[in-house]
Amino acid sequence: MADQMRGNEAPPTRGTAGEVFVVFLKLGLTSFGGPIAHLGYFRDELVTRRKWLGDGAYADLVALCQFLPGPASSQVGFALGMLRAGWLGALAAFFAFTLPSALALLVFAMTAARMEGPVGVGALHGLKIVAVAIVAQAVLGMARTLCPDRQRAAIAVAAVAVLAFMPGIFGMAGAILLGAVAGPILGRGTPAPLGGHVAMPVTRAIAVAALAVFLGLLVMLPLVAGGSQTLNVFESFYRAGALVFGGGHVVLPLLQAEVVQPGWVTADSFLAGYGAAQALPGPLFTFSAYLGAVLGPQPNGMAGAAIALFAIFLPGFLVLIGVLPFWDRFRAMAKAQSLMQGANAAVVGILGAALYSPLFTSAIGDIRDFALALACFVLLVAWKSPPWIVVIVAALGGVVLGLVA
Repeated sequence: MADQMRGNEAPPTRGTAGEVFVVFLKLGLTSFGGPIAHLGYFRDELVTRRKWLGDGAYADLVALCQFLPGPASSQVGFALGMLRAGWLGALAAFFAFTLPSALALLVFAMTAARMEGPVGVGALHGLKIVAVAIVAQAVLGMARTLCPDRQRAAIAVAAVAVLAFMPGIFGMAGAILLGAVAGPILGRGTPAPLGGHVAMPVTRAIAVAALAVFLGLLVMLPLVAGGSQTLNVFESFYRAGALVFGGGHVVLPLLQAEVVQPGWVTADSFLAGYGAAQALPGPLFTFSAYLGAVLGPQPNGMAGAAIALFAIFLPGFLVLIGVLPFWDRFRAMAKAQSLMQGANAAVVGILGAALYSPLFTSAIGDIRDFALALACFVLLVAWKSPPWIVVIVAALGGVVLGLVA
């Protein structure tokens, strides 16, 4: 397939997988701030400085990946690696961007249980509290962007109501489906402006095969997992990755439903790991490596981390590969735009419900905890402090609360 770019932009030059790995390793070590910030780092490094592609082509990639389920920034990185160095470049971009935070969280998982005494326990408690502030900030920001009118705000509230009566993974899937159905009914979307496309080395045959694998795994894994705990773990993390719209913090309630509700991970360990993940660069989906490592039943440790990490990223990449050849035609459909707008509004409601339970109910025990969470929220929203700094403040605050208790 000939490499064509958006509008009059020149075709990109080709590179090597080694070059891609080095560039994305730098990004994986320095990209703090979540998926939106990651996209800014990518643009600065790859569009502005290295000129791997133009702004128009980059905008197309971002629009595509934000439209799909899965981790948006990792999907953009995967596509950029493919654009630069083919399939090996895509894999190099994924591993280089993902491994730094995944390995750091694996180390945390192996050492967190040894954190004893008032200092260690207080620091872990602070990590649980900061998760409340970070998700509250995410809910506020996503509500402003994804629920800007009465119709989509109503969809978000309806999603919370669905979860009130049907908690768990099936309630979340039902809320997203309800939002998708309501979107075209309540209002029509605005088609994305067309200006050419980003061409990848993905044929229609490969795309169809990727979509078939994505759907086949989603349907068949629950049927074949049976008594195999390894398959059960793979299926749980795969389902979480397949149902995430918006990436980032949205994966929190899905993972909570998959690992905390069955008793594989305690609520305290879950929230402590999520708080620690905020202090690290790279994709938030690497939180799955921590969860895989601390699972109660085997596989856990390094094996559990590897299975969980692979399973949660796989569906997003399969869907990305599957839609690349068809993206231009699909994004021109107003009804498709409305469908996704409704689904995204429901996602805001799902994350809002998670803010209350399990986050607030598990982490906030008294007014002092609430005061620390509120201080962290103000640092994030009003002071615009980097999340990793706020995590440190919360950990120190938790130590202080533990010492004065």
